[in-house]
Parts: sequence; C-alpha cells; structure tokens
Amino acid sequence: MDDDKHTEEQRRRPRRISRKSVLRAAVAAGPAAVLVGAGAGGTGPALARERRGEGQRLEPTPTCDDGDDPTPPQTEGPYFKPNSPERGVLVPPGTPGTSLTVSGYVFGLDCAPLAGVLLDWWQADPNGAYDNAGYRFRGHQYTGADGSFRLTTLRPGLYPGRTRHLHVKVQAPHQSVLTTQLYFPGEPRNRTDPIFDARLLMNVRQEGRGLAGSFDFVVHA
Repeated sequence: MDDDKHTEEQRRRPRRISRKSVLRAAVAAGPAAVLVGAGAGGTGPALARERRGEGQRLEPTPTCDDGDDPTPPQTEGPYFKPNSPERGVLVPPGTPGTSLTVSGYVFGLDCAPLAGVLLDWWQADPNGAYDNAGYRFRGHQYTGADGSFRLTTLRPGLYPGRTRHLHVKVQAPHQSVLTTQLYFPGEPRNRTDPIFDARLLMNVRQEGRGLAGSFDFVVHA
C-alpha cells in the first residue's frame, strides 16, 4: 500500500464524526448507552452546554450529519441480478483469495440504528469477473435488531476501467432503495476511476492473513 496515496485519500475524505460514531459505539454497548448517547436524561453535550450557559438543550434527535449524510448513491452498473440468495457469506467453497469481512451499522437520518434493513451485495470475484449466469459472490442479508450487519467474502479483483469496489443496495423497510458502492483505501486506481468517491471509502485493516473493513450507512427511514 502506498502510504502517501493513503494519506492524501484520508485528507480528501470527509471526517466521520461524531454523533454517528458515538451512537455506533453506544449501540455496541447496549440500549442504555444509546439513550445516553442520544442526550436522554440530560446527559452528554446538551447538559454540558446548559452548564456553560450556552443556550437551549440540544434536540433529542439532531440530524445524523457525518459529512456524507445521507450515504451518497452511485451507479448500479451492468452486473446487478435480482433474486440473490439470502446469506452473509458470499464465498463459494474452495475459492482461493484474500478473505474480507465487512461490518457496520445502518442508521436513519436521526442517528437511530435501523433493524430489518435489506443489504443486497454483488462483486467481482478475485480474478475480476462477475458471475452473470449464477450467484457466485452475490447475496442479500438484513440488519439485526441493533442495526448491524456483517458480510464475509473475498477481496474483489480488478478489471479494466475500475478500481477495487463492492456493490450494494440498501433499503430500509417501506423506503426507497439506495444503490451505491464501497471502496478500498490506498488503491492506485482510486486516482483514475471516474466513478470513485472518497466519501464511500471503507476503513480497512489487516486481520490475520485477511482484511477487515467497516462502513456505516445513513439512509432515509
């Protein structure tokens, strides 16, 4: 990975703040922490402002603004197929490649985690090819009661004209579909791919011999 390119990408990428990040940690800690993170009971930033005499209490559910609110849409591309199987593991047995897990949460515009959100994934295989005849490296899943998801797959390969990416459709119950793509930091082709959007970079780290990525979606609910 080119450290200079990675650093420049991170400078161009809007900083993921704050309230959504706090809520994400609070969701992991449990329901009581979510209430505290949301300002319930006069705790957190609202109480601090009151103590400093800086004005009115914050709204209980301010906008979930983290610089990409809501998550930006992107083109579907030519390789989407409906009716993918429901599963959280996209890897066909015995397929070689670099393991990749992607996890995160789906939030509404009020920063509340959303349960039962559909995430429909598709990607190129490690050789850069899409399965247009079957459903290899395709599948859908739903967020849990805490708004979380976890996908197990392999790092997608490269093909002409594009940088490395994952496709996903995200749909909260009874809402419109968000179609977008997720990207990998430090990829040389991020500079030349005309579709690439730094706001859609995952946080990716080495985990054993594989990779672990994370990304939180913000959608209308």
